[in-house]
Amino acid sequence: MARKRIGILTGGGDVPGLNSVIKSVTYRARDNQVDVIGLRRGWEALTHLNVEDPASTARYVLPLDKENTRTIDRHGGTMLHSSRTNPSKMQKLPAHLAGKDFPTAITRKGDVETRTFDVTGQVLANLSALGIEHLIAIGGDDTLSYAAKLNAVGVKVLAIPKTMDNDVRNTEYCIGFSTAITRAIDAIQRQRTTVGSHERIGIFRVFGRDAGFTALYTAFVTSIRCLIPEYRPPLDRVIDLVITDKRDNPSNYSLIVLSEGAEWEGYHVQEYGEADAFGHRKKASVAESLSDEIKARTGEETIVSDLTYDLRSGDPDFIDKLVALTFGTMAFDAMLEGKSGLMSALVDGKYDLVPIPDPKLGPRKVDLGSMYNTERLRPSYAAKRGLPIFLNHA
Repeated sequence: MARKRIGILTGGGDVPGLNSVIKSVTYRARDNQVDVIGLRRGWEALTHLNVEDPASTARYVLPLDKENTRTIDRHGGTMLHSSRTNPSKMQKLPAHLAGKDFPTAITRKGDVETRTFDVTGQVLANLSALGIEHLIAIGGDDTLSYAAKLNAVGVKVLAIPKTMDNDVRNTEYCIGFSTAITRAIDAIQRQRTTVGSHERIGIFRVFGRDAGFTALYTAFVTSIRCLIPEYRPPLDRVIDLVITDKRDNPSNYSLIVLSEGAEWEGYHVQEYGEADAFGHRKKASVAESLSDEIKARTGEETIVSDLTYDLRSGDPDFIDKLVALTFGTMAFDAMLEGKSGLMSALVDGKYDLVPIPDPKLGPRKVDLGSMYNTERLRPSYAAKRGLPIFLNHA
């Protein structure tokens, strides 16, 4: 009897804990006589793979076993590497697919017209050629949006949520979030000595394009103010609060942390560069913009720190290792049961399997009413009895 074969991939930005998922799935698979194929560079593995070219196969396909995954959980990042590839909206076809007939779409933004290809047919062909019967996709809302599409066309797919933004729907926790907050706490507490020594205002920027969980929870545990994308306060109030904090502090300094997508009334974060495969452009630093406004209006000096990539780097903490290992084994159990279209999750503080989120709904957002004090620009600390450990519901 032929052994069952499954595939696993990581897409989007890296976070600590991904290797723990890969190892847990591989070890469980080997103990259950299941072969695991690591698909390298995320969805690019299934769009760019040319199964007739040995060099292409070597670049994108890595059989996994206990030996080559034995120590990977000790480190951050992903041993399978990653990419921001969207097979349903590819602007350029790989050379071996040039000239082939794929569905196309035309989008317009201003005077710019963009043609994209949907190469889902090639993805299905490559999965078939590799003999992959079940696919485990690890990623954020962008990566999992394509997993949902594959499930809709009949591919057996299971998902595992990862993002330091913690904004995937249907779950209270995403792999990478705890380590990101731990890193942010450490960076901010260290920089208190410098900001305080120079009697300045410390402004910290963290990731959070559409949702403010990373900034909010960092502010929660460091007892500082924060700006998040879900609320746009008047600039005068922002400046008045940080100046008042500075004046009232015996050490004559204050701190504030901003999501990269945070804005205030009359200000919109500027974007630059080409859009990635999911339509996202890089955001100019809102922290620098706030610094300029504070200097212009008050003359106060600031220190700006961009913590973004530092928070997703390095080894995972205990929580991310624990959740990653558990999410991986849950996905594997679901695979053994023949299930599809489900995602490992935490719901009401308990591990569960939930539907892969509907891409049309977009990322999960901070609930302002229960989690953010819009007057004080701080997390809400009251009324937490009965909440799950991460203080929010899926």
